[in-house]
Amino acid sequence: MSVRPLGRTNARRLAAAGLAAVLGLSLGACSDDADGPSGDGPGGRQGDATGSTDGGATGEPVADPGPAIEVNVAKGAPAVPVSTLVQVATDAGSLSSVTVRSAEGELPGEVSNDGTTWTASERLEPGVAYTVRAQAEADGASSQLRRAFTAQDLTLDEQTYPSVAPLAGETVGVGMPVVVSFDLPVTDRAAFEKHMTVTSAPAQPGSWYWLSDTTVHYRPKTYWRPGTEVSVDIDVNGVDAGGGIYGQEDREVDFSIGDAHIYQVNAQTHQMKVFENGKLLRTLPITTGKPGFTTRSGVKVIMEKFESKRMNSETVGIPAGSAEAYDINNVQYAMRVTNSGEFIHAAPWSVGSQGNANVSHGCTGLSTDNAAWLYAMSRRGDVVEYTGTDRPMTFDNGYGDWNTSFPDYQAGSAL
Repeated sequence: MSVRPLGRTNARRLAAAGLAAVLGLSLGACSDDADGPSGDGPGGRQGDATGSTDGGATGEPVADPGPAIEVNVAKGAPAVPVSTLVQVATDAGSLSSVTVRSAEGELPGEVSNDGTTWTASERLEPGVAYTVRAQAEADGASSQLRRAFTAQDLTLDEQTYPSVAPLAGETVGVGMPVVVSFDLPVTDRAAFEKHMTVTSAPAQPGSWYWLSDTTVHYRPKTYWRPGTEVSVDIDVNGVDAGGGIYGQEDREVDFSIGDAHIYQVNAQTHQMKVFENGKLLRTLPITTGKPGFTTRSGVKVIMEKFESKRMNSETVGIPAGSAEAYDINNVQYAMRVTNSGEFIHAAPWSVGSQGNANVSHGCTGLSTDNAAWLYAMSRRGDVVEYTGTDRPMTFDNGYGDWNTSFPDYQAGSAL
């Protein structure tokens, strides 16, 4: 919005610019610098059109007024809610021209099929002054209207900004959810969700799930199909989030789904089976968490990758100086699968146990060569299915979206 870089793009503003040039009809005699005969109320009636000849007291012809034009904002209003969609309507005939302009450009909009109503397709920017100009025609009579108003001003503490994952243009795995994070709480979740859409080609059913007032995920009913193209439209600019907070900016993100990488880890057999598009590529010896540090069973999704990462036990609650403490500066080929600190990574120190024992602090360890091979083929969103332990993966521990049924996931929607 106007406080931060505008969510409107010039391209979207220009999408309705042609409306200003609709029908170059001649104007009536009244100036478009006035706001109707009275200057008050939601609408105004202007313009001269001849046709009546009852003469009045003077016996002179009396001009018939043109059709009334109404706007859903009051004349000179100093603080119109940014959630407002400006609407201009006429009681007869049709609108021949409507523009809503500010110093930032024109507000796009569309005319109804019957020509009587124009509705903005975007909401207002905070603190911005707008001018509405409209003309209507009916039975040879013309009316004009000009109306100025200003949208309410907002501080950053009154606007919530959406961040979206995946990134635009990113190719991700078949388990990747759409993740939208807001920097301020959205208490009217339903209002926002009505303006958040995910479409895919080929089409696949899916649902939003609110983890909190600041985080909402979307996943399809089953894993994405390889090769799917996904479009995300977070159209919340100016939408009322509740609690005096409004959406700050729209976000549009397109991303792609790559090959289906499914890695099956069995903590009992100490093996990882690596599948690509249903074909078993390799079976790798691994080690997982030892007693007291049991690896979680369930469906995990690769969240991020590090060719080299420092791993310190204090970050997962193991204090320095304790018997289980560690601080390894260069752990290679590390891929995060939980928020709580589980990774798949190279563990050359445990090669002797890989394939026959669980000796880690919860991570999945491989030889350096195997870890490098897996790292090179993996991407964010690839799926790792763990079995063989009695410690379950929790829904909110990273991208845990697949650890519930789709009907239960749908129940997390606000709609």
